[in-house]
Amino acid sequence: MIMGEEMGVTIYRNPELRNPMMFVGWPGIGNIGFIAVNTLRSLLQAEELGEIESWDFFYPRKVSIEDGLLEDLEFPSNKFYYQRVGGKDLIFFLGEEQPSEGERIYASGEKAYRMANLVLNVAVKFGCQRVYTSGACVSPTHHQLKPRVCAVVTSKNLIREVENYSNTILMSELGAREESEGMVTGLNGLLLGIAKRRGLEGICLMGEIPDWLSGALFPYPKASKSVLEVFSEILEMDMDLSALSKMEQQIEEMIESFYVKFPTEMKEEYDQRKVAVQAKPGPVTIQAQIYIDERFKKGGDGGGERPV
Repeated sequence: MIMGEEMGVTIYRNPELRNPMMFVGWPGIGNIGFIAVNTLRSLLQAEELGEIESWDFFYPRKVSIEDGLLEDLEFPSNKFYYQRVGGKDLIFFLGEEQPSEGERIYASGEKAYRMANLVLNVAVKFGCQRVYTSGACVSPTHHQLKPRVCAVVTSKNLIREVENYSNTILMSELGAREESEGMVTGLNGLLLGIAKRRGLEGICLMGEIPDWLSGALFPYPKASKSVLEVFSEILEMDMDLSALSKMEQQIEEMIESFYVKFPTEMKEEYDQRKVAVQAKPGPVTIQAQIYIDERFKKGGDGGGERPV
């Protein structure tokens, strides 16, 4: 039953929520953020709340035809969910695709701006004061290390809170850069910026992914798991991540099969990342990157979230 419809958003029910937090996930590098938020939604068995109409944002994925008659058009979904856990009300938004214009794969242009505002319209409607987004932080780290969670916040008063999260650093502390500047591209960064302008608190939590894996076409659940562990702290709840651990093991075995075939010199250079303090590890050399690029199909323009 449709409870309300406004400016491209359909709300199916109108629960009474008290200062809910919103968790937002879109596909990106390694699908780190999407997997983290979707896993949390699934574990909490969140109920469907509403959706954003996809017609104005995406081309159809599939046209269903039966006996020569066009039956339906299938679009990427953009759905809201809600649940209460431990006295906390939560809203989730999961988009299966980032709207873009031109040749870019990830969010760009007027469509992305409209999409971000529609998501925040729902947050405001239900009284949200804080929004969490999640994605990937491309970093010169080693795949055998536990991924850290890199954070970006919208106000100074959130810094101390984030610094108390386990295994979490501010993006400005990521040692791969000489400057303390950085950016979060895609809808995660756009949503955070718009949330700040609209008076909402925003925190983006990005799981580390090794730079040489950032263009791979498979997920990186190891980093999603690190993000979920922070979510667990925020919500003060235990999570059964066994299903995600199985996926992590499968992907890790595949990555190891590439790793063991690295040329000796390249492997020795790369392994320095394991013993060095994660402060200023060296980047992948040009020769190493050529070797890697030949073995991975690059995922378009990289998109997602990337420190610069």
